[in-house]
Amino acid sequence: MAFNLFSAKGCPMEQQRFTWRDMVQNPISKLDDDAFTRVRIILMNGIENEALRFQHAAARMNRSLRLPLARIRRTEQHQATMVNWLLGADHSPLETTIAYEQVAIEVTAAVAQKEPDPYLAQAYRFGMLEDFDHLYRYSALLDRLEGKDANNILQSYTDILPGRPTAVEHRAPEDDLREPYDRTSADPLTKLHALTITAAEHQTHDYYMNIGPLFADPVARQLYAEIASIEEQHVTQYESLLNPEETWLEQWLLHEATEVYNYYSCVQQETNHRIKAIWERFLDYELGHFHHVAGLVKQYEQRDPMEIIAADLPEPIAFESQRDFVRKTLLQEVDLRANGTRFVDKAHESQASIEYRTYINSEGSPTETVAAGYIWTPGTELNRKVAVSL
Repeated sequence: MAFNLFSAKGCPMEQQRFTWRDMVQNPISKLDDDAFTRVRIILMNGIENEALRFQHAAARMNRSLRLPLARIRRTEQHQATMVNWLLGADHSPLETTIAYEQVAIEVTAAVAQKEPDPYLAQAYRFGMLEDFDHLYRYSALLDRLEGKDANNILQSYTDILPGRPTAVEHRAPEDDLREPYDRTSADPLTKLHALTITAAEHQTHDYYMNIGPLFADPVARQLYAEIASIEEQHVTQYESLLNPEETWLEQWLLHEATEVYNYYSCVQQETNHRIKAIWERFLDYELGHFHHVAGLVKQYEQRDPMEIIAADLPEPIAFESQRDFVRKTLLQEVDLRANGTRFVDKAHESQASIEYRTYINSEGSPTETVAAGYIWTPGTELNRKVAVSL
């Protein structure tokens, strides 16, 4: 039976309260919890941060909406805190980076396969192959800097192999823009997907920008700088899929629907019962937000909210290994490039991107340096060298 956005009322806003002890709960275990529990945590932190980002922007442009935005935003802030604090201190920043890339690969791959619009599905596959390569580069850094095997985080769900090489991902800005979906005819799932992936990529960009300067190793610092630049390109690509002609309230309602959809997906698949209870609680909270914003749409725009989003939620995002799909896509599309809003064979890549990439890589590419000669096998390079010497 489908989950109905409009008949499920959720928790009223006045009952959505937190204490500090309630907000900051015990984190998950790095090794004992399933990797997809961590994937869901990272994804939902990104979704919550996107809600905060959007609502602050909306408040700057809409005087009459400032109070309802502030009220909902306060709950979103505390939800984001509670979710993000579920990651434990036993994760090093680099191990968390590995987890971020697993989110980017597995969630984007799942979305690409369900996306009803072929053009948007292509955009997701295009970005996914680049995140796949980032995982490989960071895995090399983790091995060489901390002597750790990235598969301890990935738990064999995600391959550690080169994708579209990061060194060739650098594009001129005009080649990162895409055509937006049609706000009047796009499938509701298309809108939910675009907001979900935009949110996930934006938090990855912000994380790398904050973490990168904290490393002492010069190659690590450069590596984060290079990949953070690509993550900004990804945010540019994915947010350009959103329709800029949507009203502020239309966008706000879609953001709330996206939060409901993602928490619903988490509830359906979470294996940790303690974490599942958090997803259930926040699903109820987001339903309360959704209904409040639906009321604002009626009040200020005299529109039926069902004109913006259909009542029944689509099937949940599949939180599972997408290995076969990723391998197939890598085989078929690794040589795709961009020319304006089009995806083309590398022989037809835009000259502007070639010139941009030539200059920015003119003194070398950190992602090439860090992975020189690196081939992942179980264990670490140090273990393998010791074994060979014995």
